[in-house]
Parts: sequence; C-alpha cells; structure tokens
Amino acid sequence: MNITTIKLFLRLAISFGFLSAVADRFGIWSKEVSVWGNWDSFLSYTEMINPWIPNSLIPAVGILATAAEIVFALFLIIGYKTELFAKLSGFLLLIFALSMTFSTGIKGALDFSVFSASAGAFALSFIKAKYWELDNLISKLKN
Repeated sequence: MNITTIKLFLRLAISFGFLSAVADRFGIWSKEVSVWGNWDSFLSYTEMINPWIPNSLIPAVGILATAAEIVFALFLIIGYKTELFAKLSGFLLLIFALSMTFSTGIKGALDFSVFSASAGAFALSFIKAKYWELDNLISKLKN
C-alpha cells in the first residue's frame, strides 16, 4: 500500500465514521446496532459527557457537533482543504475523547477508538501527497 492509498483510506474512514454517528442520531441505523438511536438519546449522552455545560446549551452543542461532523466528512470525502479539515477533525475527535474520559472514564474513549481516530486525523493532516482530491484539481487549474 502506498502513501496516496493510505491517505484516501484515512479520509474515507474518518468521514464515514462521522457520517455513521450522525446517521445514528437520526435513527437511520437499526436498533440492534444503534448507540443512540434518536436525537433525544444523543442529547442525553451529550449532556452526560459535558457536565460543565449548562443544560440549556446542550441542544446547541449537539447541533454544532453534528454540523461539524457533516461538514468535515464531506470536505474530507471530496478532498477540499484536506489538511485543514483533517486537523479540525483531529481536534473535534480529541475533544470528544477527552470529554468522554473526564466524564465517564477512559474505557469508553478507548473502546470506541476515539483517540485512535483523532490520531489518524492528525496524521492525515501531514500527508502532502494528493490522490482523488479536489485540492489537486484546483491546484492544476491554477497552474
């Protein structure tokens, strides 16, 4: 496997991880495999892992996290501003992992591989090779 294939794999794995979590919040996954299953359960979990955030702000935090996951996933899939969105994804995943760790213990963050996903996103941000990326097409058009 070469570096461009690894970069594509990281882009897609992180993106589909985000989109799968979003789908779960909206009840798209079946009950047998779902973590939350619906928006209200997701907000309850958001509240649980963010006990320092006032309850009145939890819906806004849930919407912001969901929007970020959708936008980051789409930009990583198409390869637009890949390094930037990989870093943002790394920070978002690290915030999730730390929130899980400080509120419920480290086991959940490790079991759900959130630290690994964060590390993968940060690693992705350092891979300069371009492969099936809109960034590559844009740079070719500029030249």
